[in-house]
Amino acid sequence: MIFPIPVHLSGRKTSMKILHKFSVNLGILAMGFVSQLPMTAMAAPENSKPVAQPVIDTIAAPRDIKFPGVMLLDVDATDITRAIFSVRQTIPVPADARNSGEMVLLFPEWLPGNHAARGEIEKLAGLRFSVDGQPVTWRRDSLDVYALHIALPADAQEILAEFQFVSPTDSDQGRIVIAPRMMNLRWHNMALYPAGYYTRNIPVIAKATYPAGWQAATALRATATDKNTVTYARTDFDTLVDSPVFAGAHFKSWILSDRVTLNVVADAPEFLEASDEQIEHHKRLVVEAENLFGSYQYDHYDFLLALTNEMGGIGLEHHRSSENGVNPEYFTKWNNGPGRRNLLPHEMVHSWNGKYRRPEGIWAPNFRRESQDDLLWVYEGQTQFWGYVLGARSGLFSKKDTLDAIAAITADLDLRVGRQWRPLADTTHDPIIASRRPKAWTSWQRSEDYYNEGMLIWLEADGIIRRESNGKKSLQDFAQRFFGGTDGDWGVVTYQMDDVIADLQAVQPYDWRAFLNERVFQTSNEAPKNGLTLGGYQLVYTDTPSAFIKDSEDRFNSAKFNYSIGIGVKTNGDISSVEWDSPAFAAGLTNGERIVAVDGDDFSIARLKQAVSETVTTGSVQLLLKKGKRYRETTISYSGGLRYPALEKIGEGEGGIDMLLKPQVLK
Repeated sequence: MIFPIPVHLSGRKTSMKILHKFSVNLGILAMGFVSQLPMTAMAAPENSKPVAQPVIDTIAAPRDIKFPGVMLLDVDATDITRAIFSVRQTIPVPADARNSGEMVLLFPEWLPGNHAARGEIEKLAGLRFSVDGQPVTWRRDSLDVYALHIALPADAQEILAEFQFVSPTDSDQGRIVIAPRMMNLRWHNMALYPAGYYTRNIPVIAKATYPAGWQAATALRATATDKNTVTYARTDFDTLVDSPVFAGAHFKSWILSDRVTLNVVADAPEFLEASDEQIEHHKRLVVEAENLFGSYQYDHYDFLLALTNEMGGIGLEHHRSSENGVNPEYFTKWNNGPGRRNLLPHEMVHSWNGKYRRPEGIWAPNFRRESQDDLLWVYEGQTQFWGYVLGARSGLFSKKDTLDAIAAITADLDLRVGRQWRPLADTTHDPIIASRRPKAWTSWQRSEDYYNEGMLIWLEADGIIRRESNGKKSLQDFAQRFFGGTDGDWGVVTYQMDDVIADLQAVQPYDWRAFLNERVFQTSNEAPKNGLTLGGYQLVYTDTPSAFIKDSEDRFNSAKFNYSIGIGVKTNGDISSVEWDSPAFAAGLTNGERIVAVDGDDFSIARLKQAVSETVTTGSVQLLLKKGKRYRETTISYSGGLRYPALEKIGEGEGGIDMLLKPQVLK
């Protein structure tokens, strides 16, 4: 639309004023006009958009050079009532950092043997720093929360760090490490270390003050003891972190060999009463382990064993020691079942497999680099395999209990129908993905199956080697070649998958790459059971639980109906697990529900067992379930009766599994 300008207006000045006013009015009209136009006729304004900037890591990368000076670490571990460790640590300032303005200290994050970032930095409290006696400020790195930037004045010489590690006072805060009568002092929670150096090159002298009257054990060796304060020999930070302490009011140790000691703390003194025969089995473990690998990868080795219901359970490997937590009745109820007596064999095997020989992706120069867990089916899988073998050879596990354990493990893995979508190799990332949190549908999601399924793969490898060599060789030949070394060498030799295949090939020619590719990297419909048949056994099911399963049920106050209707049940009726695609799954059962009644009767484990047994004729089990304030009834359609796994001998004479499990060293 065009608006003509009136021509009769006279006078330039007046005309310009009117023209300006007219133009403004025209603009307003135009704006109103434009506002009526559809959006497609206008250019839509662009939203603001940030541009990604490079993420700059300001923390110095570790260098393989000596750290100048020695760190001093002083831990007060006497506050057992509040479970608080108080720490004073001095860290020399290197010459090249004295006028740099700051120094970065790190708290251990990626911890060996945990296969994930498990550093408990949230429990580090009361941090105060001073340099040469003067308080200084600090700040946490914005990218790496385990890194602390400490302000340095000019010509700084030494940093003093003071802080507390406030350990859990309840299990919902983490693992309990201080109980009224014992503690587990873990040095990685007690110390910082300077960035920019391999931790094996950082010298440290540590001392700890324990409650009066307590005794302590560790792979470290003491140089001085003053009342209840122990000063340990100078070592490197890597070794310090790898040398935790068990200390307690009730303590006893046994010499198992000239290099190996069993150190035990207990909730009460009566739990320390071990028979000569029981200790003899532990001595046999050492003899059989060193014979198995043909060497010993330590200068000395200390089992740290806690018999407790008060401190959190644990099983963690170290090069010259291991942390082990089991039930208090480990010795006193020895004949009630095998319990957790496979724990010590497993952790000791790690001295060779996992500590001396270590996957390249898991070894790291400090505790900051992420773990690459791809080869855990070797690291943990073969350790699980040799742990059960050594348990049987030493007598800690009877042969029957070992066979029953293998049967239960195999049957449990058959229930892992998640193998249809998730190959075993992917479960090696589970410590990072899931952080060992509970899962609603473990059989479908899978978990850290590389332990037990890895064991079955190595059992099959043993059978293949025996078959292909006409019985002249076994997986033990591989173990000595791959994991053995020079006696007393407790260094680290890294490996990759190609190294594993090469040494298998050197022991016995075979297409090992194809074998491992199928077993580890491909999906499947059932657990790998070829090792059983090659070893002279087959998996069968009976209506009676083995002593191994019964012992497990008693320890966990539960009953396993996983192999029949597909649930695990606590003695109070709580459903602890439901197997995917099982009859219980089809009936809609879930974890967390409670069984209130069975076929119209009050719930009890005995009543449920009776009902499941009768399904051979009834074809179903009726349950009344409760979750929260809601009740519901459901019917499980099933007609198989009670089912429990067992191994049945096939063939004549001594099979490969029989030969694997028998003692190798004459008494």
